[in-house]
Amino acid sequence: MIDEAHRQGARLAPACRQLGLSLRTYQRWTQGEAVKADGRPTAARPPPANQLSAAERARVLATCHTPAHASLPPSQIVPRLADQGEYLASESTFYRILHDAEEQRHRGRSRAPRPPAPPPRHCARGPCEVWSWDITWLPGPVKGLFFYLYLILDLYSRKIVGWEVYECESAIYAAEVVRRAVLVEQCLDQPLVLHADNGSPMKGSALLETLYRLGVVTSYSRPRVSNDNPFSEAVFRTCKYRPEYPEHGFASLEAARAWVLQFVTWYNHDHRHSRIRFVTPHERHSGQEAAILAQREAVYEQARAHHPERWQGAIRNWKPVTEVWLNPAAEVLDEVSGLPQTE
Repeated sequence: MIDEAHRQGARLAPACRQLGLSLRTYQRWTQGEAVKADGRPTAARPPPANQLSAAERARVLATCHTPAHASLPPSQIVPRLADQGEYLASESTFYRILHDAEEQRHRGRSRAPRPPAPPPRHCARGPCEVWSWDITWLPGPVKGLFFYLYLILDLYSRKIVGWEVYECESAIYAAEVVRRAVLVEQCLDQPLVLHADNGSPMKGSALLETLYRLGVVTSYSRPRVSNDNPFSEAVFRTCKYRPEYPEHGFASLEAARAWVLQFVTWYNHDHRHSRIRFVTPHERHSGQEAAILAQREAVYEQARAHHPERWQGAIRNWKPVTEVWLNPAAEVLDEVSGLPQTE
């Protein structure tokens, strides 16, 4: 099967992995002209000379079951036996025998270690399918005083669909921002996922009740994981790295709101986003993207036809990005347009 796949153009290493083999195993089997049979399943494996006998293993288990040792780990049992002038096996052998007998379990009040859960994954194939939102601090007029920017971003178009600046963090304010964004975008009757962090404003009862009434599906980052909401973090970085961002803070709440309004206008209508083929979020959100990219492609084709000697291969890719992923799996990581990036 591997030889057949290789003859049809597949590389050896991936073909071997599909059958659960390593490349070195394949090479060892195929040394010379004749293919060698795999002798591992029927190979004779004599027991190690230093292996404990069945009676010795049973004695180790019986020792662990005694009332004096039942609540102790092998790291405590082995030294106690040595104090009594008795040696049955090493500490690692104790652990191995208990494990083979399915008697090695996590003990204690702490939760047993678990493999990390996969991050929440969502795919946006059109506007108003997946939104990401978060809250960031804006410096105030004095040190230690902050204003709070609530911002909602559409993953597909990167358009800022809702924002507001308040003096504190509150689920009531968050509910108002989300409600206005849904009404402005007129997406009340269509499926919508709203992704957020695990902060208290994101899970407050006022916001959850509003989302339930609007028919919005909630999605949250994993606890204590800082990079499960990358799109919101990216737009905040873009915001705070603008040249006109006030170095010494905003003088008042009104000044902060005026500056954010100016930033949102620039970001939505003038900023050409690299991850959506350098169109503005408004152009992509409103459906103008296809015509703009088609015109660019025609310009490039005309330029290549005029000077074909200057082109080594295909023209630049101006095809619209069809899918945008939030926390994509490994198999879709090569879709560069689905990854967040700050411009």
